[in-house]
Amino acid sequence: MKDKIVAILENRAGEQMADLVRKYGGTPLLAPALAEIPDLDPHHIAELLDAWDSTPPDMFIFQTGVGAKALFSATDALQRTDRLLHHLDAALVVVRGPKPTAILRSRKVRIDLSAEEPYTTAEVLAKIDTSLSGKHVVVQRYGETNDELQKALEDRGAEVIEIATYRWSLPQDIAPLIKLIDALDRNEIDIVAFTSASQVHNLFTVAQQREKQELLKASLGRTLVASIGPVCTSALNKHGITSNIEARPPKLGPFITAINEALSKT
Repeated sequence: MKDKIVAILENRAGEQMADLVRKYGGTPLLAPALAEIPDLDPHHIAELLDAWDSTPPDMFIFQTGVGAKALFSATDALQRTDRLLHHLDAALVVVRGPKPTAILRSRKVRIDLSAEEPYTTAEVLAKIDTSLSGKHVVVQRYGETNDELQKALEDRGAEVIEIATYRWSLPQDIAPLIKLIDALDRNEIDIVAFTSASQVHNLFTVAQQREKQELLKASLGRTLVASIGPVCTSALNKHGITSNIEARPPKLGPFITAINEALSKT
């Protein structure tokens, strides 16, 4: 990717991605498209723990490491982590990927089912082959409600209890996103790297606010577009954008490698 400009919309790992781009000789353009806003109510967590003493959950589903860590931080502050661990020990514990797995293992939580790559909702549901009729299933939310997962669990007869730990929002400073949209219009970007579906939606939200949605769609149509995985690719497709590159597996290292290989051919 020597002398190529790579637009990065990642927030949390943005600098890490930028360093990898520089390592390959590229020039990163950082335009964070997401902000993680804490959305965990300790009072609500305390109420849930009390309720679970009489109606214990049958299953827990952890979707992200950030969310799992936030939940334990809340119970630590409440001095009720022992109660959470008790309920986890008595229930079936399902994880979506390696990040929540690492957090749970650090707390010595037994993990019963682990989704396989590429760690999407489909892989989570494929692991849950038991009857859920009348079961109480706790889902750790990430960013926004996973409607696909919630509907599938409810269709199988489960009562879903969602725990909000954080939510996704537009960053307070959207100037970098506006500059990115304009740079794409001027054909100054060689590739745009998307690492989440929400980044896609937020970029188009900013474009729509400035009546540049069709312009952005046209710009991305003539620019290389890289997606971290199938969920992100699906979001791009919903906006009429085709992904030229998709990481396999959907991890940062393979993602940057795939981008470098694609740019080396241009």
